[in-house]
Amino acid sequence: MCPVSRLHLLLLVPFLALVTPWFNSVEPRLAGVPFFYWVQFAWIPVTIACLAAVHLGTRRSPGGPP
Repeated sequence: MCPVSRLHLLLLVPFLALVTPWFNSVEPRLAGVPFFYWVQFAWIPVTIACLAAVHLGTRRSPGGPP
């Protein structure tokens, strides 16, 4: 597997947030917010980091081929 392919595997990480049975509970609460809701918001920076890493790692140089 080439390095670019491994980098693209990061795109699968945000799909873990779709597996709701893993975090379908009320406890533990964070500042009174049930676990189910605050873990959804916690995935936002994780998803941004994964997408940014793939984008920056795979973008082409300005003078390169399309």
